[in-house]
Amino acid sequence: MGLATLARGGNAVDAAVAAALALSVVTPYCCGPGGDAFAIVWDGALHGYLGSGRSPADATLEAVKARVGNDMPWVGAHTVTVPGAVAGWFDLLERWGTRPFGELARDARRLAREGFRVAAHGAGQFIGARGLYRDFPDWLELYGHVEMGTRLVQPALARAFELLAEDGPDAFYRGPIAGDIAAAVERAGGLMTTDDLVGYAGEWAAPMRAPFAGIEVAELPPPTQGVTALEVLRITDGLDLTDDPGERAHLLIEATKLALADRDEHITDPAAMRIAPDALLLEDYVIARRREIDPRRAAQPVPGRPQRGGTAYLCAADGDGLLVSLIQSNFLAFGSGIYVPEWGINLNNRGSSFTLDAGHVNLLAPAKRPMHTLIPAMGLRDGEPCLVFGTMGGDAQVPTQLQVITSFLRDGADLQDAISAPRWRVDPATWHVHVEDRAPGLREALEARGHRVGNAAAYDNTMGHAHAIAVAPSGYDGATDPRAEGAVIGC
Repeated sequence: MGLATLARGGNAVDAAVAAALALSVVTPYCCGPGGDAFAIVWDGALHGYLGSGRSPADATLEAVKARVGNDMPWVGAHTVTVPGAVAGWFDLLERWGTRPFGELARDARRLAREGFRVAAHGAGQFIGARGLYRDFPDWLELYGHVEMGTRLVQPALARAFELLAEDGPDAFYRGPIAGDIAAAVERAGGLMTTDDLVGYAGEWAAPMRAPFAGIEVAELPPPTQGVTALEVLRITDGLDLTDDPGERAHLLIEATKLALADRDEHITDPAAMRIAPDALLLEDYVIARRREIDPRRAAQPVPGRPQRGGTAYLCAADGDGLLVSLIQSNFLAFGSGIYVPEWGINLNNRGSSFTLDAGHVNLLAPAKRPMHTLIPAMGLRDGEPCLVFGTMGGDAQVPTQLQVITSFLRDGADLQDAISAPRWRVDPATWHVHVEDRAPGLREALEARGHRVGNAAAYDNTMGHAHAIAVAPSGYDGATDPRAEGAVIGC
């Protein structure tokens, strides 16, 4: 859909939004109008967009704990935050778009109305989610019997796109869709009201930047974990990375663990943070964190104390040099399990990343944005873009970005080879390391250094789906992840 948009004369933002709408139809287990969206755009300068939803105004700690107990659930009505994706699509188009929303949504509407055959990868997502959503009858009615080869038809989602084409984002945040979203959450016992949707707005924010391997990497600021990606790159930039796969992976894993520990201690809605995000990137702090790495043994990471002060990724570029790094997500799989049948919308469960621990920075509070894992990125050399990149994968996004751009920039690997290479990820809940089983000997080398290691399948979905565009005077070079059903296309 993005390629067709470019072929019809649209620009990179038009193409990115058209592709995002199509993904909302064919990968409802990743993203859709019930999720959030984030972007970095280059138009001669860098611009960041935070399409991050807030918790309901009535979602006090006391009210939620009275309903769910002391632990935030993974799914259900109390995990829904106000969706930001729709506002994001329209805000991006208002600033850079050259085609109306209705034209960009035409192919997505057709796919939703006429249906599409579910392929093997997608079928696995539907089948694997049935246990998670077994108590959500509206979800089960539409998705519960999807198998490989099923023609999935979503007429309600087609109607939602048609209404958005007619009435714009007001239909979603102030019109009939808003009323049905609030009603669906209320039926499931949640606290969201139409006032929460009426008051929503996305935010333009300057990307944060940090040097790495001769370029400057740009990431979005909190509430995203963009500063975490920058911190691990800053730590890594001063490490002596040898050619020994076990030693190299050990050092990168230890850097990742330090950055993730800092993320979970410090990152949330910036209005509630106790430190300035830049404090995690200061030279003295980065050096101190780097010195904590034992080159021979795995360690249990602890948060540092700096000075106080379900996802789809895509990127697009056009002939005029407009570049887009865009990511959108329901969070876990289809999201909360709350499905709005009138409009075919899966509501996100981004609020599940809140905690109900009263002493934690990411504590649930009314109208608060949770810590977000979504981090589209760009790289600049001498002030000009040289790389557009990102990945889905939740907690795996930080180590995936680290591995891909370290291979590409520090090792000089081909961009596609850097993305296709065997990968590992770190689980910040347990600090276990998961290694794809096509990396011979790596598990044993890491275990010898004290890591707790588990095997992952070759091209495992949990390792993230990374995609990238390298920018050069001669043109663009794209690469896509073999773990996904993606492709590099151009015209």
